Amino acid sequence: MFARCFAFVASALMFLPACGSDSTRATRPEDSGASPPKLDFTEYDAAISAFLADHGIKGASGVVVHEDYGQVHVQGYGEYAADRLYLVASSSKVVSVGVLMRLADEGMLDIDAPIGQYLSAWGAGGKPDLEVAQLLSNSSGLVGLIDDPTYAPYLCQYIDAGTLSDCAKAIYTANDSDRRKPPDTSFHYGGGQWQLAGGIAEVVSGKKWGDLLKETYADPCDAPSLGYTNQYTKAASGGVAGALAYPAFFQADVANLPQTGNPSIEGGLYTTAEDYGKILLMHLRGGTCDGGRVLSSATVDRMRVDRILEKYNGSTSGTAGAATMTDAGSSMALDGYGLGWWIDRVHTGVFADPGAYGAFPWLDLARGYAAFIVIEADAGTGAQLWATVKPVLDGMFDSAASHR
Repeated sequence: MFARCFAFVASALMFLPACGSDSTRATRPEDSGASPPKLDFTEYDAAISAFLADHGIKGASGVVVHEDYGQVHVQGYGEYAADRLYLVASSSKVVSVGVLMRLADEGMLDIDAPIGQYLSAWGAGGKPDLEVAQLLSNSSGLVGLIDDPTYAPYLCQYIDAGTLSDCAKAIYTANDSDRRKPPDTSFHYGGGQWQLAGGIAEVVSGKKWGDLLKETYADPCDAPSLGYTNQYTKAASGGVAGALAYPAFFQADVANLPQTGNPSIEGGLYTTAEDYGKILLMHLRGGTCDGGRVLSSATVDRMRVDRILEKYNGSTSGTAGAATMTDAGSSMALDGYGLGWWIDRVHTGVFADPGAYGAFPWLDLARGYAAFIVIEADAGTGAQLWATVKPVLDGMFDSAASHR
């Protein structure tokens, strides 16, 4: 189900407590000078390398971080170095949500308030009663990627010309009432709702998305590789095959990407594995990076609340991205959704944000670690890789914990 649904998205162009957060841990072993447990990643690296060979994939990069000990492993595989730059498609969403949630923490934005109060300059009409929280949980009722990926009123989301604010305004004012659903009644993955959310961030802050990204992550988390583009117009120039595949024109070189004022908020992030890992570590540590606080601990917690279950007893099952896989004989079901995070309703504390090109970041709060593996393939292959190697990491951290 997971592979089929996410492959379709790609073909379309697309209150859990925070375990180990700063709010619940006064100190960490590293703060007292304790050494991290001895972790042997040989089996993990071998499992990734074997998977790549079996699937004919040139290379990959990955990072593993731990709430107490920080970055514990960063590695390149096959032909790719650890610091290779990747487009990560829908793995952009958690990063994008953080940008908006920082504005909420700073009092510029109430994600539960009607968005019309921020968008009066866009004129009467539009969709003033929607809420940012609905947009970021795929629950706004706007036409999603699975509903109609080429829905004409929202096509600016794929175009590298123009500005994010202008695209958001076009989506906000679009005559789409015949296709919209009532908000907070059903899960409709992706699409124009994410571009609208990004435009709202620019309006309330008075800043461009790239500047907000730098303020939110690049400076406090020392993550300079992070950037956003809108690769879809250029990818589509290669025909159907170009639109479906990892953008071959990129070649891990930012100079090959469109420099745009209309970045894709749900799918345009590029990054190294290591820098994405710094954001995952921030989530493990209740919203802090070494350079300071990024998000409040309450905000980090809220992003992981299963909002679609809480608001309308919703599920991702049967829509886009529902995952039922085998993990050492047990089901991994990403049937819940919060704010950017897919939520495993079987294994408490497991969250993920997979992308259509095969990138797969996840948190495992019970074990205190997070990891990110990124390939240049497709969502189904990325999901298979995750299902193959996650049990290896789980066993390794379980063993380390038992020997402390």
